[in-house]
Amino acid sequence: MRLGEIGNEQALPFGKPLDGVRVLAIEQLQALPFATQLLARLGADVVKIEKPGAGESGRASLPAMTDPQGRRVGATFLRNNLGKRSVAIDTKTPAGRDLVLRLATRFDVLAENFRPGVLDRLGLGFADIHAVAPRCIYLSVSGFGHTDSPYRDMPAYAPVPEAMSGIYEMKRPPGQPPVPVPLGGVGDTGSALFAVIGVLSALRQRESTGRGQHVDIAMYDCMLALTDIVTNFWSMGLAEGQLAPQIMDGFQASDGWFILITFREYEFARLAECIGEPGWLTDPRLATRAGWVEHLESVIRPAVEAWASTRTRAEVCAELGRAGVAAAPCLRAEEVAHDPHVAAHQMLVEVERTDGVEQPVLVAGCPVKMTDMAVGPETRMPWMGEHTTSVLSQELGLSSDELDDLRAQGVVS
Repeated sequence: MRLGEIGNEQALPFGKPLDGVRVLAIEQLQALPFATQLLARLGADVVKIEKPGAGESGRASLPAMTDPQGRRVGATFLRNNLGKRSVAIDTKTPAGRDLVLRLATRFDVLAENFRPGVLDRLGLGFADIHAVAPRCIYLSVSGFGHTDSPYRDMPAYAPVPEAMSGIYEMKRPPGQPPVPVPLGGVGDTGSALFAVIGVLSALRQRESTGRGQHVDIAMYDCMLALTDIVTNFWSMGLAEGQLAPQIMDGFQASDGWFILITFREYEFARLAECIGEPGWLTDPRLATRAGWVEHLESVIRPAVEAWASTRTRAEVCAELGRAGVAAAPCLRAEEVAHDPHVAAHQMLVEVERTDGVEQPVLVAGCPVKMTDMAVGPETRMPWMGEHTTSVLSQELGLSSDELDDLRAQGVVS
């Protein structure tokens, strides 16, 4: 779906569920920008406050393109900021702080993802916002939350809470070091989803209380929730890193890898019949789920891969699917980009580049589908400070002379 296209014209009369909700975001990098982009896709008006000059730190990421002014715009920023407006305010200045406090009175949510204490020192913490805008919901996303934690002041990119959740150690091959998932992984996006749930809940509660509250999202908490099998399995007696007996592994077909999943005995029987190994059903070595795991490499893998070697991944998964066995091809990036489901569900948005490169930037679409919600249109990410004049003049009534004076002082740009 190209930027600005309408995905479902029939749904347009219904609007979007968060139409009228306004979000002021002092954000950077991935976790919170992903959350506020989702809120924008659900209808919220999101205004992003950035530091004059460089903008938020996600703009400096690589790979990157250049904006119409020749400034670098990195991939982290490109994929997390569709549908937002950008206002450049130096929040470290008294005048900049005052602008944010005045803006907060006109917004439903103020969202931030700085280390605990940073915005408090600037006079923009929850207590400061609540004093001037008691209905404003204050969303914080940080590594370990704003309440008591021995790790409260630790820096926390996504791999930090991911590692501390136990999932790296659980999935680490014996004798090998742990391998973090790429930045932008589940620690960021998973925390973003819990942040959205928190905001929606706070908005609902405000309908009865009339008050905003602090929604405090710790990425470590989110990872513990998302990787709950780590401590759950350990508490039930499984050894460190041990999974419940099952087949859930990658196998090779003629054109690449596919994943095969067999949790239950009847699924194993279907697998055996499908690949022409009925003898497995009477083989004492494979009579239990533990036996499947013990003999995966010596018995099961050779047979599965011999059968799959004359078939493509698509053929393998189609045959297994017809037999009632769950399997899926391991798609490469280009294959994902051309997948028919992805196209049918409008799950990739094409953002035209502004630096002469023909290949558009691909950004994941909105995964929330609703029968009475308009789909699209998506609008591009903002250039740094693109909406400073329009937002401050419309929201706060600042005149051209006042804006020029603030620019001269370096408070806005």
